[in-house]
Amino acid sequence: MHIVMVKFEVFADKGQTFLERVWQQALDSLDKEPDCHVFEVGVDPENKCRIMLYEIYTDRAAFGRHLESDHFRAFDQDVQSMIVDKKIEHYTRISG
Repeated sequence: MHIVMVKFEVFADKGQTFLERVWQQALDSLDKEPDCHVFEVGVDPENKCRIMLYEIYTDRAAFGRHLESDHFRAFDQDVQSMIVDKKIEHYTRISG
């Protein structure tokens, strides 16, 4: 499994709009992508402008397909002006 963590910092006046849009993105990804198994949205309790996504895909190729999907492209375009900073981290899930 391929794990992706995305950390956003958004402009203070765009926080609620961003959260609404990212929540819709999570629902779309889970509904439209059979290889998207988890899509969680978290907010820093001390700074509502810091938002984290935790996503699990079948493999790295599935994440690549996610980036090419119409719903991701629309999301990406919609939120570009709301973002101060964005960091993406990739991990491979291990079982113990």
